[in-house]
Amino acid sequence: MNLLSIGGSDPSSGAGIQSDVKSFSEFGAYGLTVITAITGQNTSSFGMIEAVSKKILKNQIESILTDFKINGIKIGMVFNSEIIKTLYQQLKKLKIPIVVDPVIKSTTGGALIESKAIKDFQKYIIPLATVITPNKFEAEILSKSKINSKNSIEKIAKIIQKMGAKNVVITGIEGKNNKIIDFVLEKSTKYMISGDRISSTNHGSGCNYSAAIVFAISNKKTIRESVKFAKEFTQDSIKNSKKVGNGIKITNIHKKDQINAELSQSINEFIKIKNIYKNIPECQTNFVYSKPKPKSTKDILGLSGRIVKAGNEVVVAGSLAYGGSKHVATALLVVNKKFPHIQSAINLKYEKSIISKIKKSKFLISSYDRIKESKDNKIKGSSVEWGINNAIKNLKSSPDIIFHKGDFGKEPMIIIFGDKPKNILKKLSKITG
Repeated sequence: MNLLSIGGSDPSSGAGIQSDVKSFSEFGAYGLTVITAITGQNTSSFGMIEAVSKKILKNQIESILTDFKINGIKIGMVFNSEIIKTLYQQLKKLKIPIVVDPVIKSTTGGALIESKAIKDFQKYIIPLATVITPNKFEAEILSKSKINSKNSIEKIAKIIQKMGAKNVVITGIEGKNNKIIDFVLEKSTKYMISGDRISSTNHGSGCNYSAAIVFAISNKKTIRESVKFAKEFTQDSIKNSKKVGNGIKITNIHKKDQINAELSQSINEFIKIKNIYKNIPECQTNFVYSKPKPKSTKDILGLSGRIVKAGNEVVVAGSLAYGGSKHVATALLVVNKKFPHIQSAINLKYEKSIISKIKKSKFLISSYDRIKESKDNKIKGSSVEWGINNAIKNLKSSPDIIFHKGDFGKEPMIIIFGDKPKNILKKLSKITG
């Protein structure tokens, strides 16, 4: 996945394009950048701003869009009207998610947009937004209204939505019981997502939030799922913020465990495989990766939902969680007990043509017959555990693939096994290409 950050350069790397690249990398996406302005700032103070010329701004965008397939764009600092109008002309025809983070003022005190450019921001940038993510202060500036008993959060959000943004998320609203609320206005629904208030002045949380949203919606997540993901990600970055310089803390992205990072990246690669939708079974697909020496399926990372077929594409429904998979994780657990180096697996639709390719390959394959399973085990036991045990009981080397042809009411299935998710993808390329 390729994500583009358009915004200002922050030499402290606390915010701006530097912060976005760190976030994108953490998500397993490739981060690209277009610089609108260069700032001189650190954790204690804000210095100068120098906007880039229209010529180099246009050239940056054209260079990126002609060479890369961009899955999503985040727009941050735009600074002046010339930048705003140039961005609009370059981006207005794109049919990809765009998240607008209307940065107006830096945490360290600098004005990040000229006051005379706000009108053009409303006219040209807001209509580009799939999602716009102002905090309370920014929402009030854009709407020219104070959020109070007379003007509700919903009223302010509707004013911004009428400017052209498809979805409006107003962040940082103080709630009851020490909660911080994000108000979400979609086209036909509204709701709030709350989280614990973290008493900490920091630099970068707004950038973390909008970067997480563009990643999530570019992954076909709903607006609600994307906002929830962004809130959790941002809260984690605030909790782990570090005092790097002499001033305020900079948010710190808490590094995922390597298992999560590797599986997330492999899932992103899997869903981009040409015509892979043809290999998704009726029960859908799960992709799992285990901790070393798993004791139960709770030690195996998988999707709490599934990788599902949507027309001629596949999308990820749900999020990664330990214990998120039942059947594929159980199959992996059984194989891992005999062959501990096998820590990853994925299930695919059973097709005779695929089986034919598998048999012509150098893969070690095995199978089992579900018809032979006893009625008692079907009722009281685990059919998956029984089947996999039967498939591997006489094997001296670990299997690459195990399949079965189904039973009454049970869909036939292929499961690919490997030591790591990336090796699953290598095996997959040899039998689906």
